[in-house]
Amino acid sequence: MGFMDESLAITLLRHGLTEENERHAYIGWSDFSLSEKGRKQLSHYGIFPTSFDEYVCSDLKRCVETAQLLFPNQSFHKCPAFREMHFGKWEGKTYEELKNDGLYQRWLQDFHSVQPPSGESFQQFTERIDSGWNQFICNLSLNGGNKAVIVSHGGVIRYLLSKFSPIKSEYWDWKVPIGTGFELIWKHGRGKNRCTSLREVILTENQIG
Repeated sequence: MGFMDESLAITLLRHGLTEENERHAYIGWSDFSLSEKGRKQLSHYGIFPTSFDEYVCSDLKRCVETAQLLFPNQSFHKCPAFREMHFGKWEGKTYEELKNDGLYQRWLQDFHSVQPPSGESFQQFTERIDSGWNQFICNLSLNGGNKAVIVSHGGVIRYLLSKFSPIKSEYWDWKVPIGTGFELIWKHGRGKNRCTSLREVILTENQIG
């Protein structure tokens, strides 16, 4: 079997809790650390039991810190392309603070077309992720790897699932709560088309005993 026919498995994990997540604020590119609660939760999960050929994470603190807690002995490639959407002037604000903003209400109804003020459009967001993904897949292939993990954000993971899940799905069809992730497996194609199978990864306390 040739190398390009070999299977590929990519695990997508969402970062742990921040104080801003706890109050349901849009934080996008705002660079907050994990909250005390978030660190305790990740510490209870223990070291992730699977090893990978490549370790990648968003360069924002909440992802880097999550990666360090789950994979303390590994070196991660920090990739800005896998940041959350940039919410511009809505960064740090909650639904309650924004609900009377007409532009925000239009964005909720049509996020594909409406852009947050001074933030990213959905097209800019997805093009950035696509560019990062293509480079990631290229590097993984060049290094001969077939198993990798990406620690990223809810929006990034939703987009990748909508693009690569075995059955066509929409962005908001996916629930990506903190403390969960997904493993995508390709029997062929190596990350260029919809994956062959998909399973949810749920972090549980003390996985390795």
